[in-house]
Amino acid sequence: MEPKAYLEITLYIPDAKRGAAAKVYTDYRKPFLETIAGAVSKNLLVRDEDAQVLHGFRSAEDAAAYLTTKMFNDDVVVGLQPLWDKAPDVRIYTVA
Repeated sequence: MEPKAYLEITLYIPDAKRGAAAKVYTDYRKPFLETIAGAVSKNLLVRDEDAQVLHGFRSAEDAAAYLTTKMFNDDVVVGLQPLWDKAPDVRIYTVA
C-alpha cells in the first residue's frame, strides 16, 4: 500500500551521536510497522546538517495519532532526546 500521508521528523543530532540515534531508529522500526495503526513505511534520511525520519501512513489522522502513542513518547522520544541539540521539527504532509 502506498502512503497517503507522511510524518516527517527532522532531528538535529551531531555526528558523534548519530550512531546512537540510528540504533533508536533500528530498534523501533519493526515494532512501528507491526503495531502502529495505519503505518506503511519508515525510512531514515541522513545529510550533513540533520537527519530525518520519514514515516508513511494510510492517513494524516493515523500520523497524528502516532505522536500520542506510548511507543513514540515513552520509547522513541526518551531514547532520542539526550542526543539532539535542539527540539526536532515535526510535520505531517498529505499526499496530493
